[in-house]
Amino acid sequence: MAHPAPAVGAAGNPNKRRAPSFNWGPYLLLLPSLILLAVFTLWPMVASGYLALFTANMAHKVPVYNGIANFKDLFTSDLFIKAFKNTLLFAVVTIPASVVLAMWLATQLNRKLRSVAIVRAAFFYPTMLPLVSAAAVWSFFYNPSYGPVNLAIKLFGGATHNWLGDPKTALPAIMLVSIWKDAGYFMIFFLAGLQSLPSDLFEAAELDGASRWQQFWRITFPLLSPTTLFVATLSLINAFKTMDQIFVMTGGGPENATQTLLYFIYQQTFEFMDRGTGAAASAVLIVILLAVAVFNQFYVDKKVHYD
Repeated sequence: MAHPAPAVGAAGNPNKRRAPSFNWGPYLLLLPSLILLAVFTLWPMVASGYLALFTANMAHKVPVYNGIANFKDLFTSDLFIKAFKNTLLFAVVTIPASVVLAMWLATQLNRKLRSVAIVRAAFFYPTMLPLVSAAAVWSFFYNPSYGPVNLAIKLFGGATHNWLGDPKTALPAIMLVSIWKDAGYFMIFFLAGLQSLPSDLFEAAELDGASRWQQFWRITFPLLSPTTLFVATLSLINAFKTMDQIFVMTGGGPENATQTLLYFIYQQTFEFMDRGTGAAASAVLIVILLAVAVFNQFYVDKKVHYD
């Protein structure tokens, strides 16, 4: 007696496994963040890049297409070149200073000492201050007539100085504020990195007679490379977005000595109402930051020691 053939449904071969259905759950969870990213980051970048191709100022209420004329004007502008050089100088000085100071503080406070938590909180406290408030406080410190900095110098017989009014000292004075503000914040990352290091490596190094400096240079520093890279990247971003303290303390002066890229963009866009030039400068800043991000991702990130 012949057995009936198995029924074949719409799905085809009955022995063939059913393909798993697509799971939309993770993508739905990401959707709010993707919408925010698109609306507040990607779209402004695209719109700014598009506006950079137009003349849009008080004389041209309706933007007029001009190709790359805004970019040509930027790179022949003494003010833009000055702002670009100041930003690079700001980054070159503040990044290593902030990172080294933060790492030193972390190594000194990574100990089981009485009241060490209070000391850590004291160094972290500047991070909690709004940048505008911190800039106002430091403006008082630098005041040439009654500021504590000049009073201390006068106490030791030195000559007072207008720190924010001198083109030679205005930018270094603002750099000091940024280093003071960032070091405590970066210290927390280094503390977390130090507390995750295996203690047996240091015990073995002590048994071998390694000094504290040798332990730091041969063990601690290489193992903290990922943390150092992360902190340096944050410091670089902070350097390129420097504006609040300049707005409060110097307004870009004296003699444009404290002019930076972001402050230049602010002035062109909102003070001079030259949206085309401001958009072109924004595009240049975005390209610089993207280049740095790509360099970190594909070169520097591969050089750090994760093991």
